[in-house]
Amino acid sequence: MKLHFDGIRDKAPWEQAGIALPRFNLEEVRENTKKEPAWLHFGAGNIFRAFPAAVLQRLLDAGQYDKGVIVAEGFDYEIIDRAYRPFDNLSLLVVLKADGSMEKQVVASVAESLKASPQLPQDWERLIEIFRAPSLQMVSFTITEKGYGLSPADLQRGLAPEALMGKAALLLLERCRAGAWPITLQSMDNCSHNGDKLREALLAYGKAWVQAGLVPEAFLSYLQDETKVSCPWSMIDKITPRPNGKVREMLEAQGFADSGTILTEKNTYTAAFVNAEETEYLVIEDSFPNGRPPLELGGVLFTDRGTVDKVEKMKVCTCLNPLHTAMSILGCMLGYELISAEMQDEDIRGLVTRLGYQEAMPVVVDPGVLKPADFIDAVLTRRLPNPFMPDAPQRIATDTSQKLPVRFGETIKAYQAQGLSLDSLLLIPLVLAGYARYIKGVDDTGAPFAPSPDPLLEELQAIVAPLEVKKGQQDMSCLKALFSRADVFGVDLYAAGLGERVESMTAELYAGPGAVRETLHKYVTTK
Repeated sequence: MKLHFDGIRDKAPWEQAGIALPRFNLEEVRENTKKEPAWLHFGAGNIFRAFPAAVLQRLLDAGQYDKGVIVAEGFDYEIIDRAYRPFDNLSLLVVLKADGSMEKQVVASVAESLKASPQLPQDWERLIEIFRAPSLQMVSFTITEKGYGLSPADLQRGLAPEALMGKAALLLLERCRAGAWPITLQSMDNCSHNGDKLREALLAYGKAWVQAGLVPEAFLSYLQDETKVSCPWSMIDKITPRPNGKVREMLEAQGFADSGTILTEKNTYTAAFVNAEETEYLVIEDSFPNGRPPLELGGVLFTDRGTVDKVEKMKVCTCLNPLHTAMSILGCMLGYELISAEMQDEDIRGLVTRLGYQEAMPVVVDPGVLKPADFIDAVLTRRLPNPFMPDAPQRIATDTSQKLPVRFGETIKAYQAQGLSLDSLLLIPLVLAGYARYIKGVDDTGAPFAPSPDPLLEELQAIVAPLEVKKGQQDMSCLKALFSRADVFGVDLYAAGLGERVESMTAELYAGPGAVRETLHKYVTTK
């Protein structure tokens, strides 16, 4: 089985391998897209192919839409050359389920792939043509949070920017000149208030160019007019890891000839196939001045800005991220290297289950469009235990000091704001105490380990330097300098009435080798 137009014409071997093929006319959809492009996406990585492109595939298969999406890559052009064009822009999506089964389908919704560089005239002229088309409704992005960062040097390059945000601004300048047609710029990246980050970056280029006299004031007015250029917020959630070796071997055994992993010079891992978890959420603020593809028919939730914010807070403060952080802190000290393996540990599974349902859920922000209980149930029963998800506690523990204020501090504040007693909290204090033990860099066997990178790591390690992992009492007074820091925990834990409790738990965790396991088991099983 070869992944290209001619290769999928013979349906029999694909069907025998359990791989679903497109149910629409590929040539017709691609011709419609070429004539009247409606959706362009920046960021040709795995998350795009596994999620937005797969959502559109559902519409096309059901006959509910007749245009594809055009993808443009602005950072790693090898992805286009090696993972798109050799396969006629097709990809093989493998959905990895928690029960160990897989669903496979050829995704053919990508009608065209381009490299976003003015130094590549053919592709760049096509992008200009697309941006000048009145039919273009949405330009979306999955470029990671770093992609929205601003470089003063790039702003000073004038109309020859190198960063993607600058290139996008150049293309919007073409749209403004063509008729100032309305457009939606939709960030689909996993960062808070992502639409604002996108808008701020584009406006920075517009302002710099106007001040330098390179473009007329009308261009800045166009960017600032939200009835012309909208940048809605969104919340996206789907794990799409690197191409999995087990998946590759399975595909090879079934006769799939294009299963090789591709590693680009910029260290992007990709392939003709993409593997991803089954659970997915995409909630978007419905602000589209030029209309939009009917993606709600493929499972996307469209709502107002306030609800998107609530969905994000539900995920980040209650139903997913705090559980991840709790598992990462304890898991690193207990010697785990996979989150899925941790879910086989009765104590850790009990920790995150009680943490989510009993301690965080009473103050959860309910967005209405998603039920928090359903969300957390999917996390605990399908997502965290998934053996195909090679996520490591060491990766999740990166920058923990920056995550604790939101993932746990906001819950403590919510208890205070609602007049609820903090006396019932056991596991949130345990996790915070666990952090004070984790930064010591000594695992539960007494062996040293390297805590994950964190901007405050050295500073916080200096605070716990007087403490030792040993049996017997020791002076824990140094912890006051740690647990009083609202910048790390979201609140001064002593002022909140939790400081002494967390300090006491920390002493238990430091009480020699095996103390982490013993303390964890004690509090998880406390009724």
